[in-house]
Amino acid sequence: MARKHVKFIALAVVFFAVLITAGYVFASGEPPAAVPAAANSAMPWWAWPLILFIVTFFMGIVAVLGGVGGGVLFVPIIGGFFPFHIDFVRGAGLLVALAGALAAGPGLLKKGMADLRLAIPVAVIASSCAIVGAMIGLALPAKTVNIALGGTILGIVGIMLLAKKSEYPDVPKADNLSTVLRITGVYHEISTGQDINWKIHRTPQGLATFIIIGIMAGMFGLGAGWANVPVLNLMMGAPLKVSVATSKFLLSITDTSAAWIYVNNGAVLPMMVVPSIIGIMLGSIVGVRILAKTKPAAVRYIVIAMLLFAGSRAMLKGLGIWN
Repeated sequence: MARKHVKFIALAVVFFAVLITAGYVFASGEPPAAVPAAANSAMPWWAWPLILFIVTFFMGIVAVLGGVGGGVLFVPIIGGFFPFHIDFVRGAGLLVALAGALAAGPGLLKKGMADLRLAIPVAVIASSCAIVGAMIGLALPAKTVNIALGGTILGIVGIMLLAKKSEYPDVPKADNLSTVLRITGVYHEISTGQDINWKIHRTPQGLATFIIIGIMAGMFGLGAGWANVPVLNLMMGAPLKVSVATSKFLLSITDTSAAWIYVNNGAVLPMMVVPSIIGIMLGSIVGVRILAKTKPAAVRYIVIAMLLFAGSRAMLKGLGIWN
């Protein structure tokens, strides 16, 4: 691994350690028991961090390919198969998504796949609304959150399945707002050797949709990657790879706002967060290299598969069918 990546990861781990410590210092009230007593007695304490590291490493690779935060996989998988309380899982999920985005974002910008002009207006809106969503999420029962989350994600999967030409959407003409903001660009598609010129439309509708996305991202503790890609790609008309890469970069901004709410309420467990962050960041660095060589159609199927699994798992858990 390059030396700059090692330094980046070391600095990020220190940053999050300070962040977690601050959360416990300023936390209000007693957080729920993180791990049931039965789980503690069944396995040694170091087994869970080791398993989390391995699982999140592979999550980081897949999350970059799907343009989602690691949280969209972390929350349903860790919440469903690990013995941690859901509040700690959601808090860790946001920090995991944030760490993965920080690891992948610079590489995506350098390769020209993530677009800064497309990301900034979306980030301002979504990050502000994510704070409100995080407050709502901590006030709602876990069952309600899981059912709402599952229904939303499965609805997005249905939309993506019906969209047959989402790799390179047909945008006849850029709208006035995107023209004023100069949201357009060119990226080199390595898999085909072509330069893809792209522009977007329906910008006001897309930005309005990100108000809802921001609230839901903070409420579910997943980050907003699961919704960023469909809106950027299907509604606004950005190519799929640009949508995936910009979505990943966006998470480094939007997830920060919601994460502070969970940290401030003590819903962060260092034993979960530290190995998960290291695993997701290393996996994300590998994922960036794979994304550049992956065909757009394959990326689309990866996104659909991830969202279908995450949405089904959350819905079944909320209904009490799969606990």
